[in-house]
Amino acid sequence: MAEAHSAVAFSFSITHEGFDINYDQEVLNLVWQSGVRSWKKRIARFRNGLRNGIYPAHLQSLWLVIAIAVALHFSGKRVPFDMVNSIRPILPGDSALWQLVACSLTGLVFWLSICYTMRYSLKLLLMYKGWMYEARGKGKSVSIKTKLWGAIVKVLSTWNKPGLYSFQGSLPRLPLPSVHNTMTRYLRSVRPLLDDENYNRMTQLAKEFESGIGNKLQRYLTLKSWWSTNYVSDWWEEYVYLRGRSGLMVNSNFYGIDAVFTKLTDNQAARAGNITHRLLNFRRLVERQELEPILVQGLVPLCSWQYERIFNTVRVPGIETDKIVHYQDSNHIVVIHKGCYYKVIIYHKGRLLRPCEIQIQMENILKGDNTPLPGEELLASLTAGDRAKWAETRFSHFSKGVNKQSLYIIESAAFIVSLDDRDYEFDMEHEEKLDHYSRMMLHGNGHDRWFDKSFTVCVGRNGRVGFNAEHTWADAAVLSHMWEHYIVEEILANRADAPIKGHVWEYVVANEISAGYDDNGNCLGTAEFQPPTPTRLSWELKTPGCLTAIDEAHEAAQLVLNDLDLKVLVQNDYGKGFMKTCGVSPDAYIQMALQLAYFRDAGRFSLTYEASMTRLFREGRTETVRPCTIESAAFVRAINKKPQWNVEECVKLMRASCSRHQLGYQDAMCGKGIDRHLFCLYVVSKYLEVESPFLKEVLSEPWRLSTSQTPHGQTTLFDFSKNPEYISAGGGFGPVADDGYGVSYIVAGEDLIFFHVSAKKSCPQTNATVFANRIREALADIRTLFEEYKKLTSNGTTSSHKKASNGVANHN
Repeated sequence: MAEAHSAVAFSFSITHEGFDINYDQEVLNLVWQSGVRSWKKRIARFRNGLRNGIYPAHLQSLWLVIAIAVALHFSGKRVPFDMVNSIRPILPGDSALWQLVACSLTGLVFWLSICYTMRYSLKLLLMYKGWMYEARGKGKSVSIKTKLWGAIVKVLSTWNKPGLYSFQGSLPRLPLPSVHNTMTRYLRSVRPLLDDENYNRMTQLAKEFESGIGNKLQRYLTLKSWWSTNYVSDWWEEYVYLRGRSGLMVNSNFYGIDAVFTKLTDNQAARAGNITHRLLNFRRLVERQELEPILVQGLVPLCSWQYERIFNTVRVPGIETDKIVHYQDSNHIVVIHKGCYYKVIIYHKGRLLRPCEIQIQMENILKGDNTPLPGEELLASLTAGDRAKWAETRFSHFSKGVNKQSLYIIESAAFIVSLDDRDYEFDMEHEEKLDHYSRMMLHGNGHDRWFDKSFTVCVGRNGRVGFNAEHTWADAAVLSHMWEHYIVEEILANRADAPIKGHVWEYVVANEISAGYDDNGNCLGTAEFQPPTPTRLSWELKTPGCLTAIDEAHEAAQLVLNDLDLKVLVQNDYGKGFMKTCGVSPDAYIQMALQLAYFRDAGRFSLTYEASMTRLFREGRTETVRPCTIESAAFVRAINKKPQWNVEECVKLMRASCSRHQLGYQDAMCGKGIDRHLFCLYVVSKYLEVESPFLKEVLSEPWRLSTSQTPHGQTTLFDFSKNPEYISAGGGFGPVADDGYGVSYIVAGEDLIFFHVSAKKSCPQTNATVFANRIREALADIRTLFEEYKKLTSNGTTSSHKKASNGVANHN
């Protein structure tokens, strides 16, 4: 009851002596500050919206155009189209003041015309994708057309410094491929997976679809592509994510881990305070749109709309479909420690708390009484399990009273921090420590991450950090950008000699990046005041059926996490430095190694998924690249002929397969993919209640090898090439198919690659450790292949008949 009384800020009563008024000045002051902060954000959003609406023009240029109109008019010269004199008759008067009004309106019209001309000119320019297909690098030439295009884009986009969302109105819509082109690409992609009989059958199904129901479905999809901003993204979010009824843990959520080669503090509370402050600073950059938009090659912008929902966002369960709820603002985070939940206020006295002040709050939690209420310790298991069951439990037991209030505090928090009661370690001599580290980031103990939240920051007892992220609201590249930005800020705060770029010190000063760690591992600085004390959340979980539902969800979560097989491969024999000397794309090189590894593991080829972005278009998310191609299959068969192989032939096939893969990746980024188009055609068929044997078979094909590269270098504040030890070790996800592998990798330097390999223990055909070793062997074989080829070319002995019998050590 004490909390209920303290929540009353103002009350009055009528007595025989008159009015009796009571109020709490501190609470009213908090209400006032909250309102002021809210209005400041509204004004900032309006100002940014206006700036973005006229980008790439300057808002200040309006006054220049009006001044020109006034000067022309009062000097006796006519404004173009004589617009001032056309406006004057409809005004109430003809005094000098009204003439100024006419000039202002004229200037506004001309200014808006200039703004939208520039904006749509930039949009037309950004529709050009020829630059994507032109070779780049040393010794490569770019066409005059692309050079001219690039120069014009550069002029328009640098005319005014862009904010995070400035390019949104200039980004083109995702183009809709023709049915014929998609059928052609699809049939080519499945050729190495099917024998002649099944390939002929699939070809016939594709022809029947294209000449029949496909055209009707395409017409409806064409209307959607005209009407909507992006014909894929809303359906992708709805049907792939929100309507999925299986648990989020392992099946959907993904994780990221620390920069493992460096360690700045062992103090858990200090690291938690620092990362909380840094991430909230990142939120401020996003809200103010001060974060630089990502430009491909420093020129072409990527869509930034996914950044809107990084913070204050939750996936709310439903019986048939979930929904994403984003709160406009939040002045608190929620901390989980030893099964207890705490609300932590992160703004006080008109400003964001500093790292040293948040550290005090974290220490209060760590030193406090952490005895969970009945059912509280396993509560988060509800977010890990079946979505429909969680929705029923939520409605029955969390829709009123103290449970509703506490759940609202969790779901409206900026993000979740989990202060874990275990160490997270990395040791090159004991790789199993990194495996355990990664498993804990992906699923924890099944009840210490709130899997519904946009992300949960996990802080180990020894100061190591990582995150677990919900996938619906955005793709991994957005979280990777946020995570990289945090790591960079921490480096800048702790290293005066960090290799940074010229403008960064302005950024450091403007964003108060000054507090690192002292010799004892504590956050530098002194608290200016006693920060708000964390408030323990209350629960009433003893209602009939509630504890049973929590226990059932916990048991289901334990089955899922115990079935996960996860191995992290630290490939430090060589990296992209050697790959680039081979004249191929490092990503294509790695994908060919994965094809070779899978073929050796499974004895066959399989449908392979590689995620590619479509953020060159507005509201773009991802497209599928299919690395298993006719060319890759030919290369794998050729290099797998051990103990003898034809070196020259293998290298030729390798380069051809990498070129084909690169073309597929370029097509996917340019809106010429296969799978999103087929997916949307399938959705239309379901709406129209028509059956398509072709679409049904295509959409039921399992992705037994699902891969993704974690990007880095998305921030311009730090040069990672000079200090690769500060690159995060990446992250990963669970397997997509029950009998398949999930492989995430990050090229962490010239000589270092992390592979995160996942599978299910319940499948006898898969083993994450074995497959990780297969990847290592495949990479070693391909390196040996190119080394032998370089020796032959340097000796001038290559020919189509030259054999090398000592190409690779036999790993069988």
